[in-house]
Amino acid sequence: MDGSNGVRVCSVTDALALVGDRYSLLVIREIAYGCRRFTELLGKIGCSRDVLTTRLRTLEGVGIVERRLYSARPPRYEYDLTESGSELRPIVLALKEWGDLHLNRGKEPVIFAHGCGAEFHARTVCAVCGREADPGELRIIGGTNAVVGTPW
Repeated sequence: MDGSNGVRVCSVTDALALVGDRYSLLVIREIAYGCRRFTELLGKIGCSRDVLTTRLRTLEGVGIVERRLYSARPPRYEYDLTESGSELRPIVLALKEWGDLHLNRGKEPVIFAHGCGAEFHARTVCAVCGREADPGELRIIGGTNAVVGTPW
């Protein structure tokens, strides 16, 4: 807890404050898929112009997307992911994997092929040993808001 109001300081909470609404991760997904212009994004995401404008401005303001002028008259922009935005790729892929498994089993909307030729399925692995963590294998060893409890 942070000590001032009892609310736990949490990077998940902070990240969700930026990309946890209905449309932000969809904007990131579509830009990653190659839809970079406002009208393309609007057609693929299905939100209102105002909502998309707000999301793009927010994501640009925090450095997740950047916009580039592609037409001076009239001024038109296209959007691209920054390095920070590209680092959200594993999150989008993990959500896609979960959705395919639990919501769209047998009717996956998008199937990826890895560079090796195999069908790609996202998973989270240890950066050192390359193994997935089984339930109970992760334990908190530090941090500014470390919690004592059951291993995750």
